Amino acid sequence: VDPLVAAHVIYDVLDPFTSTVPLTIGYNNRLVRPGAELKPSAVVSQPRVDIGGNDMRVLYTLMLVDPDAPSPSHPSLREYLHWMVTNIPGTTGVNFGQELVIYERPEPRSGIHRMVFVLFQQLGRGTVFAPDMRQNFSSRNFARQYHLNIAAATYFNCQREGGSGGRRFRPESSQ
Repeated sequence: VDPLVAAHVIYDVLDPFTSTVPLTIGYNNRLVRPGAELKPSAVVSQPRVDIGGNDMRVLYTLMLVDPDAPSPSHPSLREYLHWMVTNIPGTTGVNFGQELVIYERPEPRSGIHRMVFVLFQQLGRGTVFAPDMRQNFSSRNFARQYHLNIAAATYFNCQREGGSGGRRFRPESSQ
């Protein structure tokens, strides 16, 4: 089973998609793998992001959202936008793009939060603009508004420093 489906990233945040470009994300040389556990102290600074592909003329937008804000049991701020970089050329990384929403480190207060990185392919340079607010952001609506196609996605789990335990999901039949 696709880890994005198992963690409900698909459906809660994104529609089903097929990756079209490799996306590598790392905090302090620790690669972000789907479902990895990273504490807030490990994600203080923006990560290193490398985008694959073979054409620098293809541009991407990278976002980091928290669909579990302020808490997984009551995600009333879903989705919270932690970061947005646009106009990133393929084969490069976020340093070659334009940061529209400054990186805000994840600091969950309660529960285990899924921190979702989404890479979208843009129509062209300067075709994506910053949203008005970070809270109650919708990756789906944003993608529709700016004609963005999902190119890749991954996520990690984050909880407060003293937290412990894994994410638990209700069986499909009880929803």
